Amino acid sequence: QVQLVESGGGSVQAGGSLRLSCAASAYTVSNGCMGWFRQAPGKEREGVAAIDSTGSTSYTDSVKGRFTISRDNAKNTLSLQMDSLKPEDSAMYYCAARWYGSPCYRRRPLSRNEANYWGQGTQVTVSS
Repeated sequence: QVQLVESGGGSVQAGGSLRLSCAASAYTVSNGCMGWFRQAPGKEREGVAAIDSTGSTSYTDSVKGRFTISRDNAKNTLSLQMDSLKPEDSAMYYCAARWYGSPCYRRRPLSRNEANYWGQGTQVTVSS
């Protein structure tokens, strides 16, 4: 059974940094399309970043230049480095993965209905 477990969330002041990690079980991160989503209270869950099996990445416009998605194949983990954080980045952040063979998209992150496996989420709070 695929399990995705996020860690690394917390509280930080605007301009600060956090690094989120997602440990995968029964899923090889280098073999599939994976991504990070976030959901703020009262808002839709949105795709933030994605990475495919070749290492190609995509980001939503609001985080380009500030967030970096990456993976560690040896540790079988997915990460999201978040720099220059803003209060509007505050949300629950989720790690997600697609079934093997399902594509990532170069011009956009995943949409919610494209993810097949989900983690439980980790909270990020950015204060001004």
